[in-house]
Amino acid sequence: APENDDAKGISVLCSVCQQAIYPYHLFYHKKTHKALTLLGYDSSQARVDNETLLAQRQKLISKLNKLPKYSERHRQKIDYSFEFLLNDHTLTSYCDLDNTNSLNTLIKVKNSSIKALSICQDKNSMWQGDMEDRFFVVDNYGNRSDTCFLGLTDGYHGATAAETVAAELPLLFLDQLAQTDSSYRKTKEEQQILDSFATVITEDYKEKEKIFFDRQEKTNKTNTYKWIHKAYAKSFWRMDRLLRLGRNEASKVRWSGCSVVTCLMETLPNENMDGTKERKHSENSMHGSLTRTTKDVAGLLHIANTGNVHAILCKNGKSYRLSKEHSTSSVSERNRILQNGGNISTNEPDGLVEGHLRTTRGLGYHGDPVLKRSVIPVPHSISVPIDDSCQFLILASHGLWEVLDYNAVCALTLSMFTDYLKMYECVQRNGASLHNWQYLMATSEEGSNDSKTTNDLQDGMEMLDSNKEIFLTVSKGNLTQRNCTDQQLLKTTLPVDCNPPTHFEEDTKTYLSNCESQIAGKGRVTSETLYDNAASYISEQLVKTALAAGSRDNITILIVLLNGC
Repeated sequence: APENDDAKGISVLCSVCQQAIYPYHLFYHKKTHKALTLLGYDSSQARVDNETLLAQRQKLISKLNKLPKYSERHRQKIDYSFEFLLNDHTLTSYCDLDNTNSLNTLIKVKNSSIKALSICQDKNSMWQGDMEDRFFVVDNYGNRSDTCFLGLTDGYHGATAAETVAAELPLLFLDQLAQTDSSYRKTKEEQQILDSFATVITEDYKEKEKIFFDRQEKTNKTNTYKWIHKAYAKSFWRMDRLLRLGRNEASKVRWSGCSVVTCLMETLPNENMDGTKERKHSENSMHGSLTRTTKDVAGLLHIANTGNVHAILCKNGKSYRLSKEHSTSSVSERNRILQNGGNISTNEPDGLVEGHLRTTRGLGYHGDPVLKRSVIPVPHSISVPIDDSCQFLILASHGLWEVLDYNAVCALTLSMFTDYLKMYECVQRNGASLHNWQYLMATSEEGSNDSKTTNDLQDGMEMLDSNKEIFLTVSKGNLTQRNCTDQQLLKTTLPVDCNPPTHFEEDTKTYLSNCESQIAGKGRVTSETLYDNAASYISEQLVKTALAAGSRDNITILIVLLNGC
């Protein structure tokens, strides 16, 4: 890594020790926690000296030798952990973020709950040869205004299944919705495509499908939105049935598959606002604060996922995972596979299904009938209301989640958005060119280094819930600030004794240049342009942070800026 590595990114708050860690250090930092835990130390403990490590290793090996069943694998883990902690690991191999091939796409949607929507993708060429992630965004879904359907697919062993699902799953889901709700309408072209599936989805198949779902319905009577969840389940099953045709598959044995996460976003009409409470449904207790509806509810999110791609909602500065992990790390999924005659290998860390796959649910994988017996297309689905306290919705592929947890992604998103607004406000308020913005920021930041400001990122999960320092509103296209005790916006917290994040700021200048051109042409930049640039900036920075943290998979991030931002 270069000497000025500290300037190559922002910091991530470690969920174990609560220290601010640079992305380049994050990979080895996490391995250090795991090694300490395996050797019997507190994972948040500071580095242990070599003599103490050697004594602890000998103690553990002595205990292991006295056991009736000696485990060579456990002995290897002890040795590996000891050797890892003995060496001074500080950085992963360097990833040149200046030469990444990230593709940023900004999509305009008419949904009143969405301020901006941006997708950023990176193949991660250091580890991957092909880009196997795909995404879709359908505005005016089902010819309904203020309704959109979006999602992404994370391909495995090729992009064929991911491409097919991204193209056909929205049609299959719309077909199911239209059978229950007449406000969802299909065009003639869409109906023709659906009719072409009749040779696969025959009447006999529909009868078997009806028997199965009627039986499932008896065990799920508490869900008010069960018809939407049923539509999700049917469309996923039918999509998996279509993938059995093997269209465009290159291999005769190992066909491609994919993990999927989707979101149906609908806006509630004003006359139904007061009746929203009656539509409340019961979900997992961890989402209790999300399912408490009020008269301020503006819309609904209906999320469904299979595999290891996820969706999170940032509400009042706190992160809520709206999806479920379907992999061998889940105890319930492991039990399901083993009880049904499947096998899970002993590969680290959690084993592989039939020695091939870590995900336990998904679409496709039909080339291997033994593997397909365990990998089922049953989605997890949930419906939650959204209001003006909901700030961001993030859908991302496995490339992001394998290096960052949900709380870290939410905190980073809040921090990046606030930092972007800080720099934009500086240019707006002073009417200065971007060549002078660094000087203006240095001047405005004097006196803002109090302990409360520097601790804001650590309290990032709650800062917009109770924090009174930051209160930004957009009025007539201008950004105004009120209720600020020190007239300063939140600063990005960095580790002690480091240089300012110049690379982070250079990226911000790129997006602010769009604002400057708007200012020069129209006098003031519109709030729409501000949100669009902010969404593009955040999605790209999250991709770069995942790359710097050591991600080894394709990365796709879809971020939606909601009214609460």
